[in-house]
Amino acid sequence: MLKLTHFRLCPLSRSIRLALAECDQAFDLEEERAWEWRAGFLALNPSGELPVLEIQGEAVLCGAYSIIEYLGEANDADGLQERRRLRLFPGSREDRAEVRRLVGWFQHKFFGEVSRELMAEKVQPQVSRLMSPVPVAGHTPNPAVLRAVRANMRQHLSYIDYLSDQRRWLAGEEPSFADLAAAAHLSTADYLGEVPWMEHANAKAWYSRVKSRPSFRPLLGDKIPGIAPPPHYADLDF
Repeated sequence: MLKLTHFRLCPLSRSIRLALAECDQAFDLEEERAWEWRAGFLALNPSGELPVLEIQGEAVLCGAYSIIEYLGEANDADGLQERRRLRLFPGSREDRAEVRRLVGWFQHKFFGEVSRELMAEKVQPQVSRLMSPVPVAGHTPNPAVLRAVRANMRQHLSYIDYLSDQRRWLAGEEPSFADLAAAAHLSTADYLGEVPWMEHANAKAWYSRVKSRPSFRPLLGDKIPGIAPPPHYADLDF
């Protein structure tokens, strides 16, 4: 049995949820507000970061990087090729290196320049306020931070436009974990109404294809109390 400790809008957690679904792995979910630094969670993962995958009787895997490498190796070693809907790291050694390069781009660069700041400004304060046992003042996102995030978002979308124009999928001719990682980050930003799709037709067309995969359906059903997604969020033909 697998248990994934996650947060619904955490894009790193979302990327692993997509990967597990694409690998046809059943798993339970346990939600954690990692920014609260709860002692029980720190005992599980001293870094205090999500996601964490517990494999009953075997291992505790901390962080999206270790989890995805485990899943990729496990599928290859255990002969699960026929069960997978998507190969996480397909192709030649050079192809797989390109997948990993793009995974690093989205899980580190996009996360640091867009996702982390959106979570800190628009999600964490609202969730903490709603969950607090005592009244807590509302939080107004920092306009300067949001301006920088939106400028960074446009740069990343332009890069996705370019990749989508040059290739069938982001890393090459086959879908890979690079597509799942990128789409996970965009799904979080899209929930918050922070993706200017009309300016980036190639990126929108690519995202629509990833968003239409069965593995994406649970993500599109996620809701955060007090934060409503835009009407197009769950629409496959947005």
